[in-house]
Amino acid sequence: MIKPVRATGLERLELQRLRDRVGRLFVALEEATEAENPLASGAWAPPVDLCETENMISVRVELPGVAADQIKIGLSNTKLRIWGEKKRRPARRRIISYLCSERSYGKFNRVVPLRWTICVRTASAELKSGMLFIYLPKIEDRRGNEVIIEVKDASTE
Repeated sequence: MIKPVRATGLERLELQRLRDRVGRLFVALEEATEAENPLASGAWAPPVDLCETENMISVRVELPGVAADQIKIGLSNTKLRIWGEKKRRPARRRIISYLCSERSYGKFNRVVPLRWTICVRTASAELKSGMLFIYLPKIEDRRGNEVIIEVKDASTE
């Protein structure tokens, strides 16, 4: 009969670190899979510009012919996801055949991996002349910084 072994504090800490590393690996694999073949589901991917300033990340997405209510934006701590659908308008006159059709229609999806700490509450987006502008304010990453905490003497009160 095998007896269960109880983990010590150090072993628990190592197990937690291993779980965290495996979790980050799965996130990286998911991002790589999405970035590798964004058109696998028959969707199209609009072109994206990603720019960084000292205090902001700005994203510009070309979405001509798409209304604001056809766009959805999701923001997590690891990625920005932009998706929606560009619908084809019915022709005003009866078209016999297309001689050339290069415009994309249907569902679209773009995932932009984020490696910055973003202030989600103040993030904003606007659609202007077929361009979607997304503004993601950066916040200072406080991990590893020493913070001084004042100690109050409660015995004198």
